[in-house]
Amino acid sequence: MSTATVNPTAEVVTGTPASTHPVTLTANAIAKVREIMATQDPVPAGLRIGVVGGGCSGFQYSMSFENQAGMMDKVLKFDDLKVFVDATSAMYLVNCTVDYVETLEAAGFKFENAAVKSTCGCGSSFSV
Repeated sequence: MSTATVNPTAEVVTGTPASTHPVTLTANAIAKVREIMATQDPVPAGLRIGVVGGGCSGFQYSMSFENQAGMMDKVLKFDDLKVFVDATSAMYLVNCTVDYVETLEAAGFKFENAAVKSTCGCGSSFSV
């Protein structure tokens, strides 16, 4: 694993993040993000994954496209895909894995987070 400075406070982590680094994406998730990014105009620089307050259990995951890293972001690289994670969200995403799952009933990104203590009935929010 190597780190390089993108701007004065952003950290770039290449390769597969170690367990101390936030969030890992499966091959399915990476492929789906790339597919969706390719349809955007202009093509974004990367994917932001975060944790925001809300939902019945206290926290929700968020995903959005970004054009650049923020000042306090960790920038994770999965091959050529950049994933931006802010410092606050990073605390809640350690050892979290994001997968893309397709079933007969639904398709979407699934977060597997060992730090989650409980989720709400609908599964859209969590508490730690």
